[in-house]
Order: sequence, then structure tokens, then C-alpha cells
Amino acid sequence: MTIVDLVLAQLALLHLGALHPVERALTLVLAFGPFVVLGVVVWWRSRHADPDQPDQPGEPEVPAQRDR
Repeated sequence: MTIVDLVLAQLALLHLGALHPVERALTLVLAFGPFVVLGVVVWWRSRHADPDQPDQPGEPEVPAQRDR
């Protein structure tokens, strides 16, 4: 990367300016929102999971293997 490339990159950033607070909030929501939703769904499903029921209906339970 040359000095000219660095100067042009800095000029582009200065031209765009700072983000408006609403734009900053929207960027954060779009960046991290899906991960927060995924975490909530995983937490919610694990909270309501019945430990006595197998994962798939009709699937036979496999006994645990013994240590050799």
C-alpha cells in the first residue's frame, strides 16, 4: 500500500463523516441483533426441553457404552 492509497482512504473516511446516532444504533442492531436473537432462542428451547424425552420421536434409545 502506498502513501497515495492511504491518503485516498483517509479522504474517503473524512468525506463520509461521522454516523448519526440513529445510524450508529441501526448498525449495531444489524450487526449483533441476530446473535442476540439466536442466543435467546437457544436459551428458551433448552429451558423448555424435557430431559426424559428423546430428541427424535420414535428413535430407540442407545444404552451407554461401558469403559474398556
